[in-house]
Amino acid sequence: MRRIHRTRRDWAADLGLMLFAACFAAASSDSIPIEEDLDPVWLTVDQVIGGLGCATVLLRRRWPVALAVALLLAGSELSHYLTGPAMVAVFTVAATRPGRATAWVAAVAFVPLPVFLWQLPEVSGDRKSSALTYFALIAGAIGWGLFRRSRQQLIASLRERAELAEADAELRAERARREAREEIAREMHDVLGHRLTLLSLHAGALEFHTKAPREEIGRAAGVIRESARLALSDLREVIGVLRAGPAEDERPQPELADVARLVAEARTAGCLIELTGPPGRPAPPPVVGRTAYRIVQEALTNARKHAPGAAVTVRVAGGPAGRLTVEVSNAPPPGATAGTCGGEGGRGEGGGQGLIGLAERARLAGGELSAGPAQGGFRVRAWLPWPAADTVSAAGQGEGGRRG
Repeated sequence: MRRIHRTRRDWAADLGLMLFAACFAAASSDSIPIEEDLDPVWLTVDQVIGGLGCATVLLRRRWPVALAVALLLAGSELSHYLTGPAMVAVFTVAATRPGRATAWVAAVAFVPLPVFLWQLPEVSGDRKSSALTYFALIAGAIGWGLFRRSRQQLIASLRERAELAEADAELRAERARREAREEIAREMHDVLGHRLTLLSLHAGALEFHTKAPREEIGRAAGVIRESARLALSDLREVIGVLRAGPAEDERPQPELADVARLVAEARTAGCLIELTGPPGRPAPPPVVGRTAYRIVQEALTNARKHAPGAAVTVRVAGGPAGRLTVEVSNAPPPGATAGTCGGEGGRGEGGGQGLIGLAERARLAGGELSAGPAQGGFRVRAWLPWPAADTVSAAGQGEGGRRG
């Protein structure tokens, strides 16, 4: 037997409905037409059956359909005091059971109605009024139950929507956090990778040139110390941003003009780099300039890691109302076979993750990036959109107006 667990609220509702059925039976007892020659014993039995019917309201949660059918049939054949319990029973079915069960119970309740209407001219006034009132009350109980059920379904639907909206908001927040972490990871890869390769290059030079002049050793040691200091500074900044949140990131971001400084810094490490560009004024939008800087930075880092000693060519060209082109390529290092640098460039210890990150940066900026072997070496080539100066100015004013 299926066990029904009732809360205090359920018990209160069931007892209240049982009391309603009993009070309805008592209040309507004077209006029930009773034959004058009816034996008092049968009248007592009728009242006892009515009392038991009121008590069966407590079973409405376990057998709602069976209880409703039994009370409807008993009310039409055995007792005149079952109208209250029958109303409660049909209300329960309409409020909690599927529409098919409600339809069957309604059919049982209103099956006698056509016969009653057919015999209506022959029925006395009291019986006519009592029967019409009975059918109206049953119809009202079914209608109220259907309303209660539709309201519960609406509340459940709204609750489900709220839960889905909350889950969707949590997913969006998690996606935003993941994107922020990926952005910080790319920043650490770009910045620290560049610093640490410079440090590794100078440390390797000191290791293999132990008899180098004292001035050269001192210069290399100074570069190592400065690179380590800058790497630690960048690491502290990135970790600070990670702790404080992306909204508090106030670090100065690199621009296209900083490419010359980046190349000069790499040249001090002994790299052979030929730089063409970048163009002067006007400067491209910050996102475009920063993306171009990171592309050059990552390409130089890969060249130092995978093709040490190779000559590198950096070309940055373009202008407003067009596109900005960034190309970094290297020739095979002395003594290397053709394809050595190109076949491994960007896919050594890092597994190509740096180039994947650069391709994503270029895509987010509205451009494209390609990388692969070229003329025995390796080439990274990207283009980024460079809108006209008036377009950038209008966009900036629009953002300023929105902020104001």
